[in-house]
Parts: sequence; structure tokens; C-alpha cells
Amino acid sequence: MESPAEILPGVIFYSYLSAQRKEKVCIWNQHTLILQVSGQLTMETSEENISMNGGQMLLIGKNQLGTLSKTPVAGGNYETIVISLQDDLLRKIALEENLEPDRKYSGPSNILIPSNDFLKGYFQSVVPYARSSGAAMTDELGILKVKEGVKLLLLAVPELRHFLFDFSMPYKIDLERFMLNNYHFNVTTEKFAQLTGRSLASFKRDFQKVFGMPPRQWLQNKRLQ
Repeated sequence: MESPAEILPGVIFYSYLSAQRKEKVCIWNQHTLILQVSGQLTMETSEENISMNGGQMLLIGKNQLGTLSKTPVAGGNYETIVISLQDDLLRKIALEENLEPDRKYSGPSNILIPSNDFLKGYFQSVVPYARSSGAAMTDELGILKVKEGVKLLLLAVPELRHFLFDFSMPYKIDLERFMLNNYHFNVTTEKFAQLTGRSLASFKRDFQKVFGMPPRQWLQNKRLQ
């Protein structure tokens, strides 16, 4: 099986490593649920560093940049199932279940989910589909598994209602702080604009005001220092 393998195209992925460690720069455009089957995953952003081991779950907030380090367990393997909680599907769940956030979420951007018997059962129900190369995972079944996972997350952490179902556009964040913390990531100017809650034109205009030069020139200078 290739790694990562798509179990449900664009939605559910399975990552497997046997004897090496990989470090990868990631852009999370959507909320993402990670089920750590074995080995250790370390996520580092400009704000925090989180490590998780086999049997743990991590919910990553959308519109973030970070680095992932993947380490197989001693004498064993590294296995992770990644579920992309895309806005279109979350909107559908919100309509079906009549779920609306009644206030702005103000908690952490990345959350280690406390385990319970229901989540453990869900975890174990997804693993066989990953290990069988997705042969038995139809689109319909895959979407049902994602919906089940979202509902169990809400049972475990009701506060996630405000986290998952906020579909407003990203607000304009502190441009200077964000760029100083994240310039080393090799992403496009367009992506930096999106992550700071701006159109490309607005990003370039605000950037010129803050740093006194165009973003491409500033990024080139910073990366050469």
C-alpha cells in the first residue's frame, strides 16, 4: 500500500511507516481529525507543540501552518488515520442535526480529544478499512463514518459545536505577528493571504503598510538571513 493512501478520496487517508521518520510541512485548510493507531506524531506550529501516541485523537483547526514529525514505535510501525472534516459536509451535518454555534469559539486551535468507550469503539471500527486498502469502504459508508465521528466528538466535548460549525470567513489577524512566526514555511503569497483572512489585494496593501515592501521581496530577504 502506498503511504499515504486514500481510503475515501479527499476525505479519509491512511499513513503507514515502517522504519523511518518523516518531517513534513502541512497546510490545514479544513478541520482535521487524526486517529493515531501506532507510533508517535508530533505537530509543531508557531504557537504550540503537541505530541500524541497510539490510541489518541487530535482535532486540528483549519487555516493553519505547521510541521508534522512521524516516528514509528520501537520495533514496530507508524500508523495514522486522517479524516478531513470539510466545510460542505459539516454544513450538511449542521442542517440535519439543527446545530448552530451560539457564540464564537475561544479555545485552543488544536485539541487532544479525551477518550471514552464510544470513541474507542469508533476508532477500532475505522482501522480495518484502512488496513484493507479501502476495498470495503464505499463513498456512502465513508461519509457515514465521518458523520458518526463528528457526532461522537460532540458527545465527548460539547464545546466543539462552536469550533466545528463556525463557517464565517477568517477574520483579519495580526499580520506582523503571523508573518514573523510563519515566514519560514514555503507557501505562496496567495496562501498567506488566505490564512490571515485577507484577499490577495488586501494582503499586499496591508503588508506594504506594515513592512514597507512587497511580500515577495520581504520573504526572500527573511529566508536569506
